[in-house]
Amino acid sequence: MTVQTEPKLEGAPLIRPSTTDHPLHPEIVEACRSVYDPEIPVNIFDLGLVYTIEISAENDVTVTMTLTAPGCPVAGEMPGWVADAIEPVPGVKTVDVQLTWDPPWGMDMMSDEARLELGFM
Repeated sequence: MTVQTEPKLEGAPLIRPSTTDHPLHPEIVEACRSVYDPEIPVNIFDLGLVYTIEISAENDVTVTMTLTAPGCPVAGEMPGWVADAIEPVPGVKTVDVQLTWDPPWGMDMMSDEARLELGFM
């Protein structure tokens, strides 16, 4: 497991497209849905904290994610929780979780399910 904070690179794309056509993608999404922000009763995927899931041909997984705020009390732990949730998915070789603050998370990133759960719809 690798956890790192991704530096902002001038001109580099901040969010790359997810590898949605990979056979492991649905299981990795479900693994992400098993991780909850302890302050908000919604999983991190529906909350919109997972920006990108990249899966290589060798089944190496890179997740780019954010947190609700830079001062989040679980900032040091959340990426590890995500990696721990994904690692047991059958076929996954390695997991690298990258934390980014750009773009910053906003409530508009939540899924309709999350909005409904939190009473915003």
